[in-house]
Amino acid sequence: MSTNLLVPTAKGLYCERGGFFIDPRRPVARAITTHAHTDHAPPGCDQYVCTQPTAELIRSRYGPNQNCLTLDWGKPHQFGEVMVSLHPAGHIMGSAQIRIEAIDGGPVWVVTGDCKDDDDPTTEPFESVACDVLIIESTFGLPIYHWPEPETVLSQINDWWSTNAAQERTSVVMTYAVGKAQRLLAGLDPSLGPIGIHGALVGPTEVYRAAGIELPETIRAGRDTATELQGRGIIVCPPSAAGTPWIRRFSGKDGMETAFASGWMAVRGRQRWRGVDRGFILSDHADWNGLLNIVRNSKAKRVGVTHGSTEAFSRYLREFEGVESFVLGDQRATSDGDDG
Repeated sequence: MSTNLLVPTAKGLYCERGGFFIDPRRPVARAITTHAHTDHAPPGCDQYVCTQPTAELIRSRYGPNQNCLTLDWGKPHQFGEVMVSLHPAGHIMGSAQIRIEAIDGGPVWVVTGDCKDDDDPTTEPFESVACDVLIIESTFGLPIYHWPEPETVLSQINDWWSTNAAQERTSVVMTYAVGKAQRLLAGLDPSLGPIGIHGALVGPTEVYRAAGIELPETIRAGRDTATELQGRGIIVCPPSAAGTPWIRRFSGKDGMETAFASGWMAVRGRQRWRGVDRGFILSDHADWNGLLNIVRNSKAKRVGVTHGSTEAFSRYLREFEGVESFVLGDQRATSDGDDG
């Protein structure tokens, strides 16, 4: 029997011996879901297998009646002829790596999903999982990507907000609505002024609070709260809000300044392309060194690379790390806005 427990298909990675897909691109009967971003957890699956926090985030987005089978961290569960366990991936709250092992033995496979090994108070810390075959994302799989310390970036954002507030200029930060937004909120200084959030952030933010993540007080940014937020406030919203009548209502006496928080802000020209005044390098993905550390610590003999700079990262692993590496063609597009 083939030792390839996972094979790429038009719907995504499929485990025939377990009867499930991992992060499918479209609705399937059973999806083992690494995290709650919609490009990994498409709406309409008959069942999502995931962690409890991921289930809560999925239900906050798709409705309370979603069929979610939740697994405890590290506890194996049998699906068909394989055992599956979930281990923290560090990407967003509840994000999981998927460990798969056939009941009759053979190589252990681990799929990282989106991952990072940085310290982050809003998610479970990354756990290195030993395996024979590792499937890893490479969103930032080029040596140009090196993240500054998140605390430094968050301090820069607070300084920027403080300067704007002194000029009665509203601050607006655009970022991913689930995960990145909550990490940003956790680092904001509420003594500087009111913190407003777009409606798309309200549900996920409440899920984070319910899980015990410490976040500052926020208000829903809208017509009723516009006056309170104008000038002194900061507003966190998804990129889709840029240039809309919704965002323009929050301008202070001296207008507003916009910023984008993403790993992509490390690339010269991305800030201009996004049409914002400032760019802050804050990512929920591993940078170059982080990806290499994850690969090395896994002790994997084979590494499949998916999403992002696949060819370059895979070639580096072969030529400089001495690892058998291959590319999985999964250039999925995100549907929530920025994914960096």
